[in-house]
Amino acid sequence: MADVTVLARVVHSLSQERYEAFIDDELVGFVDYQPRDGQVVITHTVVFERHAHHGIGAQLVRHVLDDIAQSGRKVVPVCSFVQKFIADNPAYSAMVAAA
Repeated sequence: MADVTVLARVVHSLSQERYEAFIDDELVGFVDYQPRDGQVVITHTVVFERHAHHGIGAQLVRHVLDDIAQSGRKVVPVCSFVQKFIADNPAYSAMVAAA
């Protein structure tokens, strides 16, 4: 089966400290984060199995990083998926907080 990219709608849920991806009205994944000292610690990325391997995770992380970049804050990518995304997309490496 070919890898098909599905476009998801991303919503920032401030009260839950996460970004959520929807296809139609179905929640298909999310990125959890914690604001800390002017930075954003990205802790976990989930794409539900039924929607895995369709590019939703990358789409979601790109949206999250773009949103954080607009705020001028740095990120601390604890989540391994986000770490790999940044490694594969070096344009985002400048927004990673110094260790």
